[in-house]
Amino acid sequence: MTATKERAASLREQLVAWRRHLHQHPELSFEEHETAGYIEAELKKMPGLTVTRPTATSVLAVLKGGEPGRTVLLRADIDALPITEENDFEFKSKNEGIMHACGHDGHTAILLGTAKMLTDHPEDVPGEVRMIFQHAEEFGPGGAEELVTQTSLMDGVDVVTGLHLNSQLPAGMVAVKPGAFMASPDMLELKIKGKGGHGAHPEEAIDPIAIGAQVITNLQHVVSRHVGAQDALVVTIAKFQAGTTHNVIPDTAELMGTVRTFDPELRQKAPKLIERVIKGICDAHGATYELKYEFGYRPLINTDWVAEQLREIALAEVGEEHFMVSKPTMGGEDFSAYLEKAPGAYFNVGSGSDEADSKWPHHHPRFTLDELSLETGARMLHEAALKLTMPQK
Repeated sequence: MTATKERAASLREQLVAWRRHLHQHPELSFEEHETAGYIEAELKKMPGLTVTRPTATSVLAVLKGGEPGRTVLLRADIDALPITEENDFEFKSKNEGIMHACGHDGHTAILLGTAKMLTDHPEDVPGEVRMIFQHAEEFGPGGAEELVTQTSLMDGVDVVTGLHLNSQLPAGMVAVKPGAFMASPDMLELKIKGKGGHGAHPEEAIDPIAIGAQVITNLQHVVSRHVGAQDALVVTIAKFQAGTTHNVIPDTAELMGTVRTFDPELRQKAPKLIERVIKGICDAHGATYELKYEFGYRPLINTDWVAEQLREIALAEVGEEHFMVSKPTMGGEDFSAYLEKAPGAYFNVGSGSDEADSKWPHHHPRFTLDELSLETGARMLHEAALKLTMPQK
């Protein structure tokens, strides 16, 4: 058993207690006032930390080691989602319509545990460890962007890392991927303006529903005929709203969707390809349109050498049987904002198990964690702090 494993095991009850308190008191993005206050109070119990509030709802803890070394940023997100919880735990959400349904309560508990292990043995730490408890990951423009652009958080940071608990992986598993890991989650809103009329006389109308259906079908040609087969692009229309009854052709139809890719160049190209399809179809049928296209978080591209360091840490801490190379995902993450300023890598820790009934997908009303994953996460971040702060040779 490694020293880090022993230290994490000794914190088992405290990790669970932190996570359950946070689970009971979820708060939405940019509203995490009580959450931040609780985190700040817990950190101030740990000697050797400098604790500050870089924004109203985020918390930063800094530990300076006694030897020269690199400055490492560890990140946990702290916000919850507008979901009504359907679990029956004693520690279920007390805030109606708000729930930690993505594991951020676990991420926060893990980073608190990491801070506790580091402050219990500060002699092990070279360089400087910054631990950011970040607000507003779930909703853009995102707390990471605010911290990166409006505070001095990243000044002097040499490397950054963080983790996400993953209910679709077995508890105790660690998954790391070099290179492209998560996509850019961009968004489009489209209003098609036609001409309303009677359902019995469509020839007298300009039907925005029929036009919208053609738009949806033809947008798939952007992926299949304008993008290389090796280049990942997802175009999904997830909302199509029009009309009020069975025999009235409406004036307008409204569509919303998401566009996702790992490639920054393709990301810039996609809006033009999409609008060209929309314009062509609307022009052909005599309709007009309004298109709103918003760029979300950047693609999350892990730095190869940091990912390799995390792989080595995982192999030492959990063994080859509990390690895997992640598959890229089209989900998005604002951790990408930190990677614009410093090399780093983001990784997954499995939190799913039948015993804990914790294989529900993220953002589901019954989402939960196998709490053994909290120890695995704390071990990984603790070792990352120690290894990544080591001075370069």
